Amino acid sequence: MRTKPLSAGLLAATLLTVAGCGGGGSSSGETAGSPSDPAKVSGTITVLTNRTDLVQDGTMKKYAAEFKKTYPKVSIKFQGITDYEGEVKIRMNTENYGDVLLIPAAIAKGDYPKFFAPLGATEDMAKTYRFTGKTDVAGKTYGIANFGTANGFVYNKAVWKKAGISDWPTTPAQFLDDLKRIKSKTDATPYYTNFKDGWPLSGAWTNNVGSVSCDGKAWDALAATDKPWNTGSELNVNDTLLYDIVHDKLSEKDPTTTNWEASKTQLAQGKISSMMLGSWAVSQMRAAASKAGKSPDDIGFMPFPAQKDGRFCATLVSDYQLAVNTHSDHKPAARAWIDWFTEKSGFAAKEGGVSALTAMSFPDVLKPYQDNDVKLVERSEARTEQVNAIDNASEIGLSKQDYRQKLIDLARGAQQGSLQDYFAELDKRWGEAAATAGN
Repeated sequence: MRTKPLSAGLLAATLLTVAGCGGGGSSSGETAGSPSDPAKVSGTITVLTNRTDLVQDGTMKKYAAEFKKTYPKVSIKFQGITDYEGEVKIRMNTENYGDVLLIPAAIAKGDYPKFFAPLGATEDMAKTYRFTGKTDVAGKTYGIANFGTANGFVYNKAVWKKAGISDWPTTPAQFLDDLKRIKSKTDATPYYTNFKDGWPLSGAWTNNVGSVSCDGKAWDALAATDKPWNTGSELNVNDTLLYDIVHDKLSEKDPTTTNWEASKTQLAQGKISSMMLGSWAVSQMRAAASKAGKSPDDIGFMPFPAQKDGRFCATLVSDYQLAVNTHSDHKPAARAWIDWFTEKSGFAAKEGGVSALTAMSFPDVLKPYQDNDVKLVERSEARTEQVNAIDNASEIGLSKQDYRQKLIDLARGAQQGSLQDYFAELDKRWGEAAATAGN
């Protein structure tokens, strides 16, 4: 089971309009405001989730029991969906897509008012919540983040120490040198691509945009460039590092046989030294270490090897957004669940995520970042629609695994071609698409 949030695989996924989706009828436009009196809120609501593991092991039922102490007249039914994106997208052709759901990546941002009830004015919501720009349409917010995630490398500190490395690398070249030391001085695989599962290539690496330049608007800037892989650019630096890791034989021998679930245990045991993931993965790796009889303290988290003015930066991006079905007959109860789950459940901290609440402190997994003055840069989503339109038209798929799988195949010689030629091809496709689709 892939216990991953959107930020690892579908966070920046292409926001395509679902063909034929009409939500089963027109939206009422009624705001799902926060209820003021819990005693007056009632009804049975259905909550859709991609976390089938938490439904199956009873965790969500425990959350619901705690929620019911505050809202005794509300009952909750959870539906854990394995193929969340695929199934919910189909269900949204009707009005039957739960009362509370995670906004599918397949819904274009501009179409949110057709399917979801507004939660409030964005200007007001932004005073309380992070990531409101992610679902802002015409000044209204349509979703509240499950949590946020910071980007970086999850790594086994014991392996790096055994290789004689004590400091975080500050440049891609130094990172490669460190991986070479690990390869020569330990038995660990220096880096693990998770090529076969694919989503770590599409999520974590793309979510890095902004870390190199320390610019929260770096993602928006993709809508205004015709050469996003130009020398020194965010995507160029990120993808060149991935290419060099594989080209220099610092990753697994056969990427077509990787396995995500197995990789967690292997990193925890010191058989793998590092993987590019979000901060949400740290708690899973530490749990794997405990299960394997290893110390959870061996699991560390480091930023991308680049500095701006002598300081590391890491992007902070939103996970799936919780929304209320515009057709729900129990909007107050649905909003009550979202508010409670965000503010009272402790879910974000338990998952190693950054709370959507601006007043909440960062989770313990990010203490290394705080101790080392890593600047967390919240990613702007102001031009996401334009970026996605260009990406769709170019058929590159910034948030899909295919283009980076080809990058890895080029690096390992499974396909013919050079990195420079591939970047030139990507720039050409992007530039042609930007001339028409980005307007």
